[in-house]
Amino acid sequence: MPLPRLSSPTPRLLLRALALALAPPRRPSSPPLPIGFASPRLAVRAAAPAPLRAVLSADQRDLGMEAGEQGRPLRVGIVCGGPSAERGVSLNSARSVLDHIQGQDLVVSCYYIDSGMNAFAISPAQLYSNTPSDFDFKLESLAQGFHSLSDFAEHLATNVDIAFPVIHGKFGEDGGIQELLEKAKVPFVGTPSKECQHAFDKHSASLELDKQGFLTVPNLLVEKDKLATSELEAWFQTVNLSKEKGKVIVKPARAGSSIGVVVAYGVNDAAQKAEEIISEGIDDKVIIEVFLEGGTEFTAIVVDVGIANNSEPVVLLPTEVELQPSSSSDTKEDTIFNYRRKYLPTRQVVYHTPPRFPAEVIDCIRKGISLLFRRLGLHDFARIDGWFLPSVSSLPSAENSEKFGNTKYGTVLFTDINLISGMEQTSFLFQQASAVGFSHSRILRTVIQHACSRFPSLVPCNNAWTALSRKLQSSKQAEAIHKGTSKQKVFVIFGGDTSERQVSLMSGTNVWLNLQGFDDLDVTPCLLAPANGYFSSHDQDFSAISREVWTLPYSLVLRHTTEEVYAACVEASEPERVEITSRLREQVMNELGPALSKHDWFAGFDIAYEEPVKYSLQQWINHVKESGAVVFIAVHGGIGEDGTIQTLLESAGVPYTGPGPIASRTCMNKVATSLAVDHLTSYGVRTIPKDVRATEEVLKYSLVDIWNGLIAKLQTETVCVKPAHDGCSTGVARFCPKDLEVYTNALRSKYQRLPANCLYRAHGVIEMPVPPPESLIFEPFIETDEIIISNKLENGSARHLVWKGENDWLEITVGVVGKRGKMHSLNPSITVKESGDILSLEEKFQGGTGINLTPPPPTIMSEDALQRCKRSIEIMANSLGLEGFSRIDAFVNVRSGEVLLIEVNTVPGMTPSTVLIHQALAEEPPVYPHKFFRTLLDLAFERTK
Repeated sequence: MPLPRLSSPTPRLLLRALALALAPPRRPSSPPLPIGFASPRLAVRAAAPAPLRAVLSADQRDLGMEAGEQGRPLRVGIVCGGPSAERGVSLNSARSVLDHIQGQDLVVSCYYIDSGMNAFAISPAQLYSNTPSDFDFKLESLAQGFHSLSDFAEHLATNVDIAFPVIHGKFGEDGGIQELLEKAKVPFVGTPSKECQHAFDKHSASLELDKQGFLTVPNLLVEKDKLATSELEAWFQTVNLSKEKGKVIVKPARAGSSIGVVVAYGVNDAAQKAEEIISEGIDDKVIIEVFLEGGTEFTAIVVDVGIANNSEPVVLLPTEVELQPSSSSDTKEDTIFNYRRKYLPTRQVVYHTPPRFPAEVIDCIRKGISLLFRRLGLHDFARIDGWFLPSVSSLPSAENSEKFGNTKYGTVLFTDINLISGMEQTSFLFQQASAVGFSHSRILRTVIQHACSRFPSLVPCNNAWTALSRKLQSSKQAEAIHKGTSKQKVFVIFGGDTSERQVSLMSGTNVWLNLQGFDDLDVTPCLLAPANGYFSSHDQDFSAISREVWTLPYSLVLRHTTEEVYAACVEASEPERVEITSRLREQVMNELGPALSKHDWFAGFDIAYEEPVKYSLQQWINHVKESGAVVFIAVHGGIGEDGTIQTLLESAGVPYTGPGPIASRTCMNKVATSLAVDHLTSYGVRTIPKDVRATEEVLKYSLVDIWNGLIAKLQTETVCVKPAHDGCSTGVARFCPKDLEVYTNALRSKYQRLPANCLYRAHGVIEMPVPPPESLIFEPFIETDEIIISNKLENGSARHLVWKGENDWLEITVGVVGKRGKMHSLNPSITVKESGDILSLEEKFQGGTGINLTPPPPTIMSEDALQRCKRSIEIMANSLGLEGFSRIDAFVNVRSGEVLLIEVNTVPGMTPSTVLIHQALAEEPPVYPHKFFRTLLDLAFERTK
């Protein structure tokens, strides 16, 4: 039956009005789309490119582009993407750079090089795509293409003052983009092309290091079609390795970020893995090198603070990379710092900044990297990796005691030179820079300004930018004096002990960094942790009163896991560690300060040294109340979403983000959520039938009987299981009869995750709830229409959506924002999954896989059905008593707009790649992340009025 047309009870302009009222002093208004860009509703076919121009916001244009005493903004062109497998990291880096350098004194234009080496001008909003596949699919309809790379370079020459390449790996660090820019006479950040070519090739770099008098790891170069087993056997013998079991590292000579890096045992295994790297097209040159048993890896950022082209590199506090074996006893896994451990949350890596090495070793590392930077002709900044081998370990062919790297405590070796270091939010660049007084913005601007000082043609431009920056800073100071100096205190809390705690850390970090851009806010990040930390038994009591909260200094937030943040807090409280860190920090800052003070543009350090402070949960709430602060809740699952934290804050009279205790408690219980909206059928809202069973019962009784009972009650042959009280994607799986045994065994054994594809149907890694939930929900698995992304045709036609539309149902996720009773629905999103039937945590929050379409294209869902869907979502949100913001997952009938509820998340993911960011950017006008989070914060204040 068709749904009635209902007048929405919510003001549709709420979010738009709030966003327009919240332009932060330090940020520009959101840039409009360039000429020729498609509207937010996704075009399925590519449009013809329009004439190109730089992408400037109205506010930036109003500042005037004239040079002279009044000053003008610096025009920076961010170039990202590239042909390597690191495109995803490059997109994350570009997004981070954009977030932290843009301002009234700096105009940012964004550009992308795809895997086919085609160049595009893109809008800043496009950088918030969650994956390369998502980005590439939309690229064809939303971006403006250049006819050639030379046309692209010519465009840069007239539209930007300086280019900032953030392409990792091939074309970014091998001299490709640099040579292109040099030929077009475009100033750029970083090392020249010739020096890049030598440093990027690991074999060439190793030879140069040896020539310069540095100790190197013994290695052998293997080239395509030139692999001779006899030569490999001879090398194994030379370095005293067993031909059958000798342990080596096999890696591409010209690929970054540990791509293709594997461990091999013996000659035959090494030869096979070298061939695999070559056959997979990663590189046609492979290095086989001795595995450094007993060694510890380190990495260090180096920045140039010299005048003009007089290099004066200063190495920041190095980081020790502590690798730990997998907790799985039945899985043999070589512990190396590979791509996944570098970029995704894992408990197998712990970082220590500074390293736990003797002071002489740290001094050797810093001195060696400074020498390398100069001798290799590097510019502006870089990251250099290496190993420290204690004296008890042996290094074959390292008899030459005159070479640099020998200390009385052991040997220091440098192995990898990263010319464009990763610039994601928690990257080594920001970890190490924040430890010596730089915020994200300050270190990036320092690197850019130093690069400008190297180009004589940019001196007038740089002077004009400096003049404008000073003028804006003086204006801010005068405004602060007029209004008073007090800032509104904000505490962002994240962490917890659920399987979603790592996503929570990402969410909290993102919120904290975005809110820091507002001059009227004083934002403090806080970690919620179990009272005994993360390293005790999973069977311990996790009651609310057993929690503790740490207020965190800037540098300790920048970690990959909550366990690592907690460990860093404990370590930072140890007197000996505090003394060492303080001494090294002072040493580095004493090197940086005098050199940088010679530059007119340097505005000083902006991060003060602080120690973490521990509170009980109740003590923390009292502290928040005494501070007159508001709390931004970013704790997913557990007490962050079940109403516990909300009740405690409300009792203390502390304003907070998101729904209140009753709505939170209701939505955390998936059965209660269904019952609360069961009466909304006439408004186009339906619920899925459920069978709730105690976990103890499922583990105890016959699985055959349980399965037969489920299919009889639910009238289905395929079942979906999920914990009754846990966050999205945790423990969610699709079942056939045999899968029930696999799932129950995982619960019984308290596995933290199910490996990919261990069930009948293909799926990703499934994070499991630990400890097991008290009850499980079984539902019919809803079959949805498959959407396929076509391949690009030989005639150049764009990729497009292929959708059969056989049963009319699609899965959507949609954010709702506003005051209680007046919630506004953002545009819903559908995700075209690349594997499995259920989105994993990585797919939802960490930029794992999938193509996100916001809103659903009109070829799939009509505008009328879309509006009906949004009205139903708003009615549902208001009936549940939601306020602030939440995310609703549901199935939608693309013909009628009817909604079938899956679940409601009252503290949804807020990571840089989360779907809520896409949906806010799809509003008219686009709402950028910093404005979106500020809107949510202001709604928290509104609830107290």
